[in-house]
Amino acid sequence: MIPVTILTGFLGSGKTTLLKRILNEKHGMKIAVIENEFGEENIDNEILVQNQAEQIVQMSNGCICCTIRGDLARALGDLAARKRAGEIAFDRVVIETTGLANPGPVAQTFFIDSEIADEFLLDAIITLVDAKHANAQLDEHEVVQRQVGFADRLFVTKSDLVDEALLSDLRHRLVHMNPKATIKVVNFGEADLKEIFDLRGFNLNAKLEIDPDFLAEDDHAHAHHDHDHGHAHDHEHEHDHEHCNHDHGQCAHDGHAHHHHAHHDDRIKSFVYRNDRPFDPNKLEDFLGGVLQIYGERLLRYKGVLYMKGVDRKVVFQGVHQMMGSDLAAKWLPAEKKTNKMVFIGIDLPQDLITDGLDACLA
Repeated sequence: MIPVTILTGFLGSGKTTLLKRILNEKHGMKIAVIENEFGEENIDNEILVQNQAEQIVQMSNGCICCTIRGDLARALGDLAARKRAGEIAFDRVVIETTGLANPGPVAQTFFIDSEIADEFLLDAIITLVDAKHANAQLDEHEVVQRQVGFADRLFVTKSDLVDEALLSDLRHRLVHMNPKATIKVVNFGEADLKEIFDLRGFNLNAKLEIDPDFLAEDDHAHAHHDHDHGHAHDHEHEHDHEHCNHDHGQCAHDGHAHHHHAHHDDRIKSFVYRNDRPFDPNKLEDFLGGVLQIYGERLLRYKGVLYMKGVDRKVVFQGVHQMMGSDLAAKWLPAEKKTNKMVFIGIDLPQDLITDGLDACLA
């Protein structure tokens, strides 16, 4: 399986700087970079596809770069076929979306198209956020909120142009939109490649990292009857092929950020559900099926580690829009506290309705 990283972020957030580094640095990796120009703003799409063969440029460090002006699935299929035929060599793919693109449909390509799903593994969505302009962009453009909501990792760029208080406020805002994405401050696209690749953000695994600040704050806001809002500080990773290195040390949270936050009413928000009682598997399956049917388009990412009645193993699930996968993970250890932990990230989600519905599914 060829791992794929989706690189997204609004115009001017630093994607090109980061890409240039990937394409020119001597890292010894063979990477295919796809610039995906396909989008609603590209009206000439049909003409371009007919008149212009897709260009593939070989870089000096072994990377290849191609621009697509058409269907992403077809282009990936072509790349895979050329790799099999020995015409080109690459070990992984980076897809750069346009600054105005919603990364959702790009991510969905890897679930909908079975031929693509057989060859390519969606590794992670990385979103670049421009520290100086992010607040205004998030206020004005829902696509920027979506880019944040879909992310497995957020790179905050241009932090040298803002003060600590603004950076703290921005981090606070991003955590509320997406508490499961690691936030890293990077300068001039100088993110370590280890922090870009092999994050396994889309694999089903038995760990659900949520920013502990988010949970701590949730405690003060509204402890929902018997929900236990503990601190998820356990950062060991017990699974075979997945790791997501969460570094919460970056741009530490300071106390006064709460006050700044009040005026941002983002449509994309997240919430965490926790409960120590087991779920009834049938009730939960029916309820989640209904939620996906009604709110699927508004659900960007969701993930959970579940404690099911009559099951001695953790059940993990996650999804994008209406596409959800679940799997049995490791056994609950004798000393381990069995608990349900779920995070939902979406647009105007009815938190109380979903929370009450989940409560009703408990055994």
